[in-house]
Amino acid sequence: MKNSTMGIIILVLLLVVTVVIALVGTFNKLQVLDESINSKWAQIENQLKRRNDLIPNLVNTVKGYAAHENEIFIGVAEARAQLSGAMENNDIEEVQKGNDMMNSALSRLLAIAENYPTLKADQNFIALQDELAGTENRLAVARMDYNDAVKTLNTEIRRFPTSLVAAILRIKQREYFEISETEKNAPMVDFSKENPPYNMPLEKQNKIEDSSDMNTQ
Repeated sequence: MKNSTMGIIILVLLLVVTVVIALVGTFNKLQVLDESINSKWAQIENQLKRRNDLIPNLVNTVKGYAAHENEIFIGVAEARAQLSGAMENNDIEEVQKGNDMMNSALSRLLAIAENYPTLKADQNFIALQDELAGTENRLAVARMDYNDAVKTLNTEIRRFPTSLVAAILRIKQREYFEISETEKNAPMVDFSKENPPYNMPLEKQNKIEDSSDMNTQ
């Protein structure tokens, strides 16, 4: 009888230890996933801030040739201010809106050069545009890494029993950082290449560039 009781106690203890170990493992995994998202969001913020820092010099360069384009300059300034405010508040939804607004404003700003050949050939303008393009590429990579991390966490906390641990820790699903369909199909102005055409959507331009790179290899 005593042996039977002792066996049950040992079995219960083993079960409790197993559950505790599983819960601790789940806790640690969720913490790692959550912190990974925070780290990747910081990379997005770094690139957004870098782009914001480039904009004043870009605007001043364009103003040197097209000072009367006040409406466009005001639009860029407003978009920059809105995006900066959203980042300070750590509001992802507002950051997305501010980023879309900034993309639209920058497209209009860069398109000015079509009407000013001397601006288009200005070395400072070309250098700033190259820096801007590099920042946009890094931002795209950071956004993809962030969204992958969000997908991993969101998938994990929907599973049982992970969902219970997530509820206890108050870890909720995170928002994706995406660009609007309008911005995905917006023309990308690039004066460093004759092709693809300036009025072609960004996604199609990327496909053409990828095909061109493969053909040259």
